Amino acid sequence: MDKDFGELVYRSEESHKGVLLLRLEHKTGKEKAEIVAKIVKKYGTRLAGSFAVYRASRLRFRK
Repeated sequence: MDKDFGELVYRSEESHKGVLLLRLEHKTGKEKAEIVAKIVKKYGTRLAGSFAVYRASRLRFRK
């Protein structure tokens, strides 16, 4: 949820294990946890080493 952290990681171009930036301002903690669980279940291996942004029911992988 921390956009500043996401930008820092994305722009630094340094290696990382993977970043999932969530744009879920109006969701409860429980709803956020359920969404993250679904994303990890479906895209777990693809998330590793990637920078992904989830917003409005869409997951985008940025290069």
